[in-house]
Formats: sequence, C-alpha cells, structure tokens
Amino acid sequence: MKAHTTASREKWLEARRDLLAAEKDLTRRSDKVAHLRRQLPWVKLDKEYVFDGPDGRQTLADLFDDRHQLVVQHFMLTPGADEGCKSCSYMADHADGMIPHLAHRDVTFVAISRAPLAEIERFRQRMGWTFKWLSSHSNSFNYDFRVSFTPEEVAKGDLPYNYGTWPYAFEEWPGISVFWKDGAGDVFHTYSTYGRGVEVMMGTYRLLDLTPKGRDERDTFYKMEWVRHHDRYAPKLAAKNKSADGSCCSERA
Repeated sequence: MKAHTTASREKWLEARRDLLAAEKDLTRRSDKVAHLRRQLPWVKLDKEYVFDGPDGRQTLADLFDDRHQLVVQHFMLTPGADEGCKSCSYMADHADGMIPHLAHRDVTFVAISRAPLAEIERFRQRMGWTFKWLSSHSNSFNYDFRVSFTPEEVAKGDLPYNYGTWPYAFEEWPGISVFWKDGAGDVFHTYSTYGRGVEVMMGTYRLLDLTPKGRDERDTFYKMEWVRHHDRYAPKLAAKNKSADGSCCSERA
C-alpha cells in the first residue's frame, strides 16, 4: 500500500464533506434504480418446477412458505463436485443473519443448486449454514434461468449470460432471482441479476469499501481470487494473502 496524504482535522472535514455530497448523490441514484427495478413487468411461470429439499419434494410455489416474495440464490454446486463455488459460498455466508429480517418483510430466501440433495446437505453441514437449500437436479430450473449451460452451449464459447453474450464459457455462473406469488397461487418471475449484480449479498464487500485498502484485489479477471471457504482461511490471515487460485465470479460479469 502506497503512502497516503495527511491533513489537519479541518482539512479532513472539508474533504469529507465533499465526499459526502458524492455519497448522497450515489444513494439518491441507487434509490431511483431501485424504483425502476420495481417497475419491471412480471412474467407468469407456466412451467412447474419440483425440487428435492429437506422437507421432501416441493414446487417453486411451495417454497414461498406462506409469503408473497421469494429470493433464490443460484448457488454453483454441480453434481459430483467436492464443494461449492468459493464466491457463492462467500455470498451464502451472509444469508443466515438476513433470513429473519427478510421474513418480516414478506420475503423467503432459499438457495438452489443442480447437485443432488445428499451432496448439498454434506457441504451445507460442513459450512454450518441453516438456510433452506434445494436441489434442481431433476428439472431445468438452472438452465431456464440462465445460470447453468449445456455442454453444447459451453463448446460454442459464447454463453447467453447476464442479458448478453458472455465469452467465458463455463458450466455455471452465479445469479439471484426474485419471484412473486399472488393470492391465487400463481408464480411470477420479477427480477434476476447476474455477474457483479450478485454483490448485493456480499455485505463484507460493503465494509471493505470503507477501509483504506478497500477490496485490495489484483487487477485480474478473477477479482475474487483471494476468497476462501470460511473454514479454509489460514489462522491469523495476513494482509499478504495473495493466492493465485481462481474464482467463479469476475469483475467483468
């Protein structure tokens, strides 16, 4: 980290007020974007998806748990994988604490992966998470919501991901989708976000953005190369931790 400028308290306050104006402008623009997001038209789902979960087989409509809104983390855990994606795990580490607050705002949260339920449960128990996590192993949910891709799509090299053409051809990429269920039991898709949009679940990033070193990530495609499963960080993790291991989420997404 390079040496930084210093100033008197008075000069610091002057600079801080200038920054505050920029922060308030960002907040107002973020509020406007949130309003536009809520104005998106909805798509009624005609296909019934059935998932394997801790409560047995359930449809997408069942997952709302008597609420109107459902948030799904598309968690990258493929069939046969030893462990889930590090970046998706980083996201999921923030979930359990949010769930009671979301529930009181009429929102249910679940994670869904393509791996069979037994493989999901093995990894979930290792990580100590309690949120509901289901398997879409027997349906096309992941493919329909463009977070999983067929071997043929991967072979072509350009994926239909993040509302465009994505040249980084892997079997899976991350995402978050939102659904609404009305009084008649009909389910509507209201929103999905991919790529860097999934940072909405990464509260750690928000705090890192406040610090002098910030996210302190290398200028590489895989910005999150430093992330580990929370049980894999070295004791007394030092600032020098700059592993070259890859990650599944990128700056460019």
